[in-house]
Amino acid sequence: MSITTIVTGTDLEAYLRASGATQVVLSGVATSIGVESTARQAHELGFNVTLAIDAMSDLSAQAHENSLLRIFPLLGETGTAQAICEALDRRHA
Repeated sequence: MSITTIVTGTDLEAYLRASGATQVVLSGVATSIGVESTARQAHELGFNVTLAIDAMSDLSAQAHENSLLRIFPLLGETGTAQAICEALDRRHA
C-alpha cells in the first residue's frame, strides 16, 4: 500500500486502522511542506513513520536539508527507498 498523504477530514486514518496498519512509508514532493506535515500528523496519530529520503524533493535545498537532518529523525526512521523495500521484503519473507 502506498500512502502519500494523511489529510484531516478524510477517512484514511480509519481505513488504515481497519486494515491493521501500524506503519506508513512516506515520500513525495515538497519535502518541507507536504511530506513533513504528513509525517507530523502520522506521528501524532501514533503510526510508525518511515521516510524514503531519496524519494522526495523540494524547491528549496535548504528547507529540504532541514527536514532531512533536523525534523525527520524526530518523527520516525529514515532510509533510502531501496533499503526500506528490502527491509519490508525481509519482514514478509
